[in-house]
Amino acid sequence: MPAKESSAHCAAVVNIRFRAAHRPHARHAWLYKVLIVAGTTVLFLLSSCEGKKQASKPKPPEVQVADVIQQDVPIYEEWVAQLTGAVNADITPKVQGYLLKQDYQNGSLVKKGQLLFELDPRQYQAEVDKAKAALERTQAQVERFQNDVTRDTPLTKQNAVPQKTLDNDLASLWAAQAQIRSDQAVLDNANLNLAWSKVNCPIDGIAGYSNSQIGDLVGTATKMTTVSQVNPIWVNFNVAESVYLANASRLSKYFRSGKIAAVLPVRFIQASGESYPHEGRVIQINRQISVGTGTIQLTAQFPNPDAILRPGGFGSVQLQVGNNRNALLVPQAAVIEVQGQYQVIVVTSDSKAQFRPVKVGKRVGTNWIITEGLRPGERVVAEGIMKVQQAAAASPQSAEAGIPVSPKPQATSASGAGS
Repeated sequence: MPAKESSAHCAAVVNIRFRAAHRPHARHAWLYKVLIVAGTTVLFLLSSCEGKKQASKPKPPEVQVADVIQQDVPIYEEWVAQLTGAVNADITPKVQGYLLKQDYQNGSLVKKGQLLFELDPRQYQAEVDKAKAALERTQAQVERFQNDVTRDTPLTKQNAVPQKTLDNDLASLWAAQAQIRSDQAVLDNANLNLAWSKVNCPIDGIAGYSNSQIGDLVGTATKMTTVSQVNPIWVNFNVAESVYLANASRLSKYFRSGKIAAVLPVRFIQASGESYPHEGRVIQINRQISVGTGTIQLTAQFPNPDAILRPGGFGSVQLQVGNNRNALLVPQAAVIEVQGQYQVIVVTSDSKAQFRPVKVGKRVGTNWIITEGLRPGERVVAEGIMKVQQAAAASPQSAEAGIPVSPKPQATSASGAGS
């Protein structure tokens, strides 16, 4: 019953009891006082009940809202990729010998022509000395034969010596001159072998760990280390035939011109999940499509001035394959996922929050593409979702009509999501 009616009822009961107890006998005088005190207490308690029921209601929860943004969003596909050097040079000595010294630090940057290893040069120095001596001996013979020809030529004209003697002198001279050229070739080869006892770097790049230790006998079959050119660095990845065909016309222009251009810009995502700051471009395509997988290998080239990317590393590449026009974007924090179902909390113009199921597309940066369930210009709760859920659990009836909230604009909205 209402509080006022209850209070009046209690007062009437007290009055009736007071009258019943009002008798002229002195022995019931104490009962009057008891009834007066009891009636006063009941009236006080009823007044307290009315005061509690008239207490103020809780304030609406404060939430931060973001506008649903409509804009064009580039569509990227992503593939697993592996890094490789533009050139990977296996360092093998051209001669055999004992390794005396390693002249570079493992894993360091090296320059073209830089000394990497030194082999024992003594046997090759000996070959050089031997070839020099043979050449000098032949040169002396040429000089002697030349003197014979010079002396015998006028004597032959005077018939002082036979013509055969001059012919022998000329033949000896010519043979010695030919021997000089042969000895010179032997000396050149000996000098090459001596020079090859010092192993130099053929390219600019990063030198790997040495596979040979000081004192090892190394030869032409020994792979001592590998030097990789890493600036620029290459990234190999395989795409489906359909993706290749969709971009074949643009790629064919590049191949016909032979010029490297940003025909297909490529982004590289490192194994840590961070995006590599430099943009790459496709520079080559394999000659055939794999029969087993139906994919074709593409190679992209990326600037790598600080040698951050290293050959052999894995990551993924993102390639723009289209453009999603008039896509609807909301912050990822505004999307609620429960058992594969997605919903957002929409705030109406009269500041009431309503749960609404949506369908989502791809993630774009910090935002999410909504394919169904929202309209441009609507507002969604980006921060304070838990507060709204708690209010809905406390009052399920009001959740259907909308939970009153106090919306405030979010500091960062979905407007910068197009990347």
